[in-house]
Amino acid sequence: MTQVVSLTRQGQISIPAKMLAKYGKNRPTKVIVKAVENGWLVEPVPDILSLGGILHKYAIKGKTPAQIRKMEREAFEEAIVEDYLASVSDE
Repeated sequence: MTQVVSLTRQGQISIPAKMLAKYGKNRPTKVIVKAVENGWLVEPVPDILSLGGILHKYAIKGKTPAQIRKMEREAFEEAIVEDYLASVSDE
């Protein structure tokens, strides 16, 4: 599915509702934007609630939704810093 969208002066784009619905993104979410050879790649950040296994059993058990969202935000910010540091060390 391909659609043309506008890029505002502030660098914002809107993802069409049909595309969001296709991937079950019906609420605000974080995305990762990567520079690629011919433009940008936009990928959703996995929701911590969708992860299973050990993380679900130990990290989420007994936590409130607000605490889980805080953990998700902190993990996202930490990943961004790690990605930046890795890109700087490659130069």
